[in-house]
Amino acid sequence: MYTSFIKTSLLLLGITCIALPVAVAQSGPGQLDSYIAVAFANNQGLKQQQFDLDRSLAALKEAQAMYLPTVSVLGSYTKSSGGRTIDVPLGDLLNPVYSALNQLTGAKYPTLQNESFLLNPDNFYDAKVRTSLPLINAEIRYNKLIKQQLITSQQAAVNVYKRALVKDIKTAYYRYYQALQGIAVYNSALLLIKENIRENESMLRNGVRNGTALLRSQTEQQKTNAALIQAQRNSLNARSYFNFLLNRPLTDSVSTESIARDVVMISPDTTTGVQGREELRQLETLRQVYTLNEKMQKSGIIPKLNTFIDLGSQGYDFNVNSKTRYYLWGVNLQWDVFTGGQRKYRAQQSRASFNAATAQLDQTQQSLLLELDQSYNNYQSARAAYKSAASQLSFALKYYNDQLKAYRAGQLLYLELIDAEDQLTSARLQLADAQANLQITLAEMERGQATYPVNNTN
Repeated sequence: MYTSFIKTSLLLLGITCIALPVAVAQSGPGQLDSYIAVAFANNQGLKQQQFDLDRSLAALKEAQAMYLPTVSVLGSYTKSSGGRTIDVPLGDLLNPVYSALNQLTGAKYPTLQNESFLLNPDNFYDAKVRTSLPLINAEIRYNKLIKQQLITSQQAAVNVYKRALVKDIKTAYYRYYQALQGIAVYNSALLLIKENIRENESMLRNGVRNGTALLRSQTEQQKTNAALIQAQRNSLNARSYFNFLLNRPLTDSVSTESIARDVVMISPDTTTGVQGREELRQLETLRQVYTLNEKMQKSGIIPKLNTFIDLGSQGYDFNVNSKTRYYLWGVNLQWDVFTGGQRKYRAQQSRASFNAATAQLDQTQQSLLLELDQSYNNYQSARAAYKSAASQLSFALKYYNDQLKAYRAGQLLYLELIDAEDQLTSARLQLADAQANLQITLAEMERGQATYPVNNTN
């Protein structure tokens, strides 16, 4: 019996040595980062953000293309009948003259008819290539600057999503690891219960104990089996959610082998504020957009000057020759001297939007500072909770060993041993939960300070 006690104690000690040193389960150098890289490549939500960035880049190229010449092929064909005419009295003017000449000279000048010409051209074509180029246009310049700012804003939006994704992935990863620890806890508890069942059966055969203790230990076995099944289901759900974030098949395995086993009580850098948060950069960029839009509205007073040249051919019956070919060059000037105050009111709208964005920037900065302060407080609380859970596990282990020794000596009721066993299992579960919460609070602080290198991860 003493040999059995030694085996059980060594088993508990080994279990505890595995459970205790994972205060801050740091991922190995690259394991969790490699999962994050997979998520950056495959996550559908992040792809949507990247598509929005691509659209902003295309919009900038469109704005830059406005500086380049525009070449267009233009053509028209006219077929008409009726309408206004121009009457030319050729017969009335020349026939008397021709008649007199015919009598005097004996010549044979023809008799002319009065003519009537349609104002609308009939069977007439006009085909040309027009090249136009803006010479002075302030709106094009400001439009380009606005598109550049919108790209900066969208790049910040991509990083905002990446940082949120990193936090979610780390949270899911450590929740999954916590679920695996829960399975290990219940498996270890089953080992203890099986050992108790074996000893109670031996005592029953030897007449040392009655069957009550055996029945109770078998009941505990069934209860622990049910808890183990629930823990396994939780681990499957946690694994599915983790793979969902990575856009992988939900049943893919997740490696946790590289999680460090050393107790590392990290003291986060509290001097780093929220200066690196992309949310602030987004709002600052938005302020710049409203400023540029206000300047663009005010620049409407500047004249717009374009130049163009047409190379083409026009004529009747689709004839093309030296007489139908032509070129036409010119400049166009547009100067909106009076617009009823439209530009002024649009500029006022942009100024109001700028003021609103400024207020939103201040509020967001205060909100992010509050969030960071709360995450630091949560970390301190989680750290204290872990230390307490580690101490409780140490006490629970010692208490269980003492109770087991007393029970085998016949000095303790089996119900008291079960209570000690439940306390040990509960302490191990609390330690696993405290470990996961500690890691999650660190991930929240990392998110709050925007320190994860999202720009250097593919």
